[in-house]
Amino acid sequence: MSHFVVTGGAGFIGSAIVRRLLQEGAGRVVVIDNLLTGHEANLEEVQHSVDLQTADIRDYAEIAPLIRGAAVVFHEAAIPSVPRSIDDPVPSHEINIDGTFNVLRAAHEGKAGRVVYAASSSAYGDTLVLPKVESMTPQPKSPYALQKLVGEYYCNIFTGVYGLETVGIRYFNVYGPREQHKGRMASVIHHFTKQMKESGKVRLFAGSGGYADGEQRRDFVYVRDLARLNMFFAQVGPYAPLPGAAASIFHGVANAGFGVARSFNDVARALMAVHGEVPIEYTSFPADLEGRYQHFTEADLTGLRQLGCNLAMTPLEEGIAETFATLKAISE
Repeated sequence: MSHFVVTGGAGFIGSAIVRRLLQEGAGRVVVIDNLLTGHEANLEEVQHSVDLQTADIRDYAEIAPLIRGAAVVFHEAAIPSVPRSIDDPVPSHEINIDGTFNVLRAAHEGKAGRVVYAASSSAYGDTLVLPKVESMTPQPKSPYALQKLVGEYYCNIFTGVYGLETVGIRYFNVYGPREQHKGRMASVIHHFTKQMKESGKVRLFAGSGGYADGEQRRDFVYVRDLARLNMFFAQVGPYAPLPGAAASIFHGVANAGFGVARSFNDVARALMAVHGEVPIEYTSFPADLEGRYQHFTEADLTGLRQLGCNLAMTPLEEGIAETFATLKAISE
């Protein structure tokens, strides 16, 4: 029986995709997750509607039977952290590169219909050219960015050589309920929320890398919107664009963002609108991460629009208000 597979489906983004699949009537959803960064609690209210397999994508023999015959494989499993890939690069490499190869191999040999791959906007590097267009030359600045880019290349190879349908979606800055909130993997929104709760203020990075205090800008995309984009790419023809779309606009990878860059000051103000006013303190950017993070991101969504994707995206203020309302006590 045909089914859908979500690797990393107990994670922040993966669990949102699982919910979206169920909302759209998917009959069988198999979740593959080693629970290294994912949590069963993320699937708590849908646990009886999914087949959760505690498996590791580094183990081909373990995941191949689970992927065999899948209609679509949503490949979300990863160690999604720039700092962690720098501090401890071996596990990141093994999961983000070797694991991705295993998923693609299992999909090909198991005759799966398509692989939708979670790529990353970090592939663009920290160039000042905005917005980021898929045709730009990648300039990864960290092991994580390179690892996710290699995954894109492997997708292209499996399509060109083996005929496996693949599409890579370059995620920009994803936020929303259930996102990671501990340590250096925590998102900026969780960092700010924790600071407000614990110290009664919020710390923003001061001018480093060519921006004014707190004015580094990123393209924030709400996780539920990202799940809907995954559904779109599970169905649209990757190499046969819709009528009226130019074939050259799509090269196997597409941006997934809101399409507008917002500053960290904007994020702080949106949080204060639901938390209450707190002082802002500006601090220097960590020296060990300088040059490895993107200070400016903004997605060019022309390709999405030309492919026929016209999803209404959630405004930052609305998404932050909903995210804040779901947060529980944050602790290290």
